[in-house]
Amino acid sequence: MNIKIIARVLGLLLLVEGVAMLLAFAIALGYKEYDQQAFLFSSGMNVVLGSCLVFFTRNARRDIGKREGYIIVTSVWIVFSVFGSMPYVLSGAIPNFSDAFFETMSGFSTTGSSVLSNIESLPHGILFWRSMTQWLGGMGIIVLSLAILPVFGIGGMQLFMAEVPGPTPDRISPRIRQTAKTLWGIYMIFTVAEMLLLWLAGMDLFDAICHAFTTMSSGGFSTRQASIAYWSSPAIHYIIIVFMFFAGTNFTLSWLALRGSFSRFFHDEEFKYYGFFVLLFTGLIFIGLMLSSYVGIEPAFRDALFQVVSVMTTTGFTTVDYLTWSPVLVALLFGLFFFGGSAGSTGGSIKIMRIVLLLKNSYHELRRMIHPQAVIPVKFNKQSVDVKIITNVLAFFMFYFAIFGASTIVFTLIEPDFESAMGAVATSLGNIGPGLGTVGPAENFMHINALGKWFLSFLMLLGRLELFTVLVLFSPSFWRE
Repeated sequence: MNIKIIARVLGLLLLVEGVAMLLAFAIALGYKEYDQQAFLFSSGMNVVLGSCLVFFTRNARRDIGKREGYIIVTSVWIVFSVFGSMPYVLSGAIPNFSDAFFETMSGFSTTGSSVLSNIESLPHGILFWRSMTQWLGGMGIIVLSLAILPVFGIGGMQLFMAEVPGPTPDRISPRIRQTAKTLWGIYMIFTVAEMLLLWLAGMDLFDAICHAFTTMSSGGFSTRQASIAYWSSPAIHYIIIVFMFFAGTNFTLSWLALRGSFSRFFHDEEFKYYGFFVLLFTGLIFIGLMLSSYVGIEPAFRDALFQVVSVMTTTGFTTVDYLTWSPVLVALLFGLFFFGGSAGSTGGSIKIMRIVLLLKNSYHELRRMIHPQAVIPVKFNKQSVDVKIITNVLAFFMFYFAIFGASTIVFTLIEPDFESAMGAVATSLGNIGPGLGTVGPAENFMHINALGKWFLSFLMLLGRLELFTVLVLFSPSFWRE
């Protein structure tokens, strides 16, 4: 095990986090609020520790194997959350460390669950930092590092394989560093575009920046306690819907579209299923809202579309408390907790590609029972899917629902209300944000005790890194030479 290279990469990434904190410090300085010293001290702590790690590991071997890759990726989210919670604690915005760690892990994992009950009272620097944690975590701290590490002679393919969500990580370029740069370039273009559109639609510039950060990351943190319901403007709602949808789309397709290959969107099988599921569930919920005498056709359609896209992409913004809807509609939305966006997007949960592959494989199993001698491969985008990928997908489903079931049972010891426990576990594992019951869109997670918050934080990490990256660390064979 190359311990030195693990420490060196963590040191370099701590420097990145320290620089990001300086941006929040600049916001605090501009607004002349009380969180300035908290960011300055936190940034200095990151820079000093990161510099020490980089200095004392300057002679480390530059190769990163699979084991080092998995350890680095898991460690980064934990280390970033520990140090990223310092501004909350030092400023007094969230004085309890367990609460601050939960909020920060929720940020970096792009979950969006919160312990805060009066968001508007927080200083602008803290609000900006909350949004920044999601923006960095959305495209992935590791993907960002892939554009940096080659400068120091460190290869990054193992990090890319361990971090990028989805069953098959896409490489836009044969060179991993160029892939990372391209992904981050697209991410920034969408972020700036949304920020400008929200600003033009009536949001003030600060809110527009923060919501662009948390939309494109599929994160869902808002600068307002009421989330997007604070703004009654249909234009703002539709702008956020569009960019949530883009955030849940494979960024490789977005890159091809920016190069003029728009036809790839409509030929991509996953994108077609993604669009179909959005339209299907929006239609069902819209009909349900109209039958329940919802006020107005357009508001009913907008709220249905907004919540479907928000939940499916695991963003977690809300324009309405969906728990006030009929139980059937709440059940439909809860089912979407287990969908997620496309592979290669910033969304969490299971992902559309895995769901489609599972359905196709199940259908082909029925055909194989009728024709046992026939060779019937599962195809995706008109290409046969490797059996290893099918096996991986089946294993992922088994682990995902086994963890969901076991965690729900365990969490009922902390949160006795079964609906709330189930909602808290599902939303944490799927990186969604609001759940059901006492952790629904009109509530928060403050009432959960410290043990429960640490448990849910672990589920957020597990969901963000798509199970295997974390679970493999608990395998004894992983640690054997």
